[in-house]
Amino acid sequence: MEERVLIEIKEALETKDEKRVVELVEDLYPADIAELIDELSTEDIQVLIPIIPLEKLAFSLAELDFDTKHNLLKLLDADKLKVILDTMYSDDIADLLGTLSIGKSKELLNLMKKDDAAKIQNLLGYKEDSAGGIMTTEYIAIKAEKTAAETIEKLRDIAPKVEMIYYIYVVSKTKELRGVLSMRDLLTAAPDQKVEDLMQPNVIKVNLKMDQEDVASIISKYDLLAIPVVSEKNQLLGVITVDDIIDVIEEEATEDMYKMAGTSEVEVGIHGKGIVHGAMKRLPWLIILLFASLLSGGVIGGFEEELESVVALAFFIPVLMDTGGNAGTQSLTVAIRGLATGDLDRKEIRGHVLNEMKVGLLVAIVCGVMISLIATVWQGSPVLGLVVGTAMFATLIVAVLSGTTLPFIIDALGADPAVAAGPFITTLVDVSGLLIYFSLAKALIEQLA
Repeated sequence: MEERVLIEIKEALETKDEKRVVELVEDLYPADIAELIDELSTEDIQVLIPIIPLEKLAFSLAELDFDTKHNLLKLLDADKLKVILDTMYSDDIADLLGTLSIGKSKELLNLMKKDDAAKIQNLLGYKEDSAGGIMTTEYIAIKAEKTAAETIEKLRDIAPKVEMIYYIYVVSKTKELRGVLSMRDLLTAAPDQKVEDLMQPNVIKVNLKMDQEDVASIISKYDLLAIPVVSEKNQLLGVITVDDIIDVIEEEATEDMYKMAGTSEVEVGIHGKGIVHGAMKRLPWLIILLFASLLSGGVIGGFEEELESVVALAFFIPVLMDTGGNAGTQSLTVAIRGLATGDLDRKEIRGHVLNEMKVGLLVAIVCGVMISLIATVWQGSPVLGLVVGTAMFATLIVAVLSGTTLPFIIDALGADPAVAAGPFITTLVDVSGLLIYFSLAKALIEQLA
């Protein structure tokens, strides 16, 4: 939503110009209304809610964050909630109810038709991050013996009630998925042509229990707008649409980013709410890494004599540690991204590691030569330049090798590769880099002193 429109709506609300508010809100998309509600005070929201058509408010509700959504529900009476629930898609209702208390969920389910409530309860029974947890039960299914004309006639009745009409699924009398056809195929077919002659029998589908990240990978691979979800007996239970997959991709990417930073989702509100909880989420990782970092201090302490003899050695410690950590994180990010998108798997480990090592070798040579020349010119000691340059070269090789292989190792163990990222790689590279650096310095201490 444009900033200008937001300002105008706020001004109209302040002056209680309801007619102007109606004009401004009328053309807004549900996502814009959700953004508007996020920006307004509770008092302004109370004025705005009666103005927004309930059907449009229903689609906006799915876009709101947790706190705003819950506050908005408190402002709606039972009659308005019933209209909103009748309008919302089943997967969005399930997501909403999944965040509420059991009592509040039952209260909303009682406002719905029995059949619709039963479908929502089934959806709530699936794991949140599974195909069943993100699917919608609004889809178009046709019997194979129907003609194109009969199917089009049926679509006129049911299309307004379903979330996605681009694909039409063909099922048996027992709801077994037999095929799929697109709206284009249906509209261009002869009126008396049977659906079973138009359908594509080789349907790309997913199992009810499949992880949402794997579903996202399949939809991305085949460029689908939706994918059917089936039971173990191949019965059609629902569909997952591309808009839900976009949310999954964002959610999974955010989760990986938090893990790479050694933390979890943001729990601290703008008013400081949840500060203690947020701190407790981060502290375990930081404490573990604090003790891991003491290893670096232990390595430096073990070479105290060398540092006292050649103080200039200390100048290059931050450069070695930072550059090595950055190189390791780069390789790690490439590996984790490849595993997450399916571009890399265990069969391709050797080829990927080989390619990364070639890149790492070139990077290590360039950085090693550069820091060697800088150390030589700055300190006037070719031997120190040799030590720093060689240490930089070796540290970068270790960093790239660690960042490339560690995600595959952790993935093979059945854990999430993202937990190996960031801080852990940095600590590993710091310790190994310092050992290499001071071992070289100790071997050449007589020429350095």
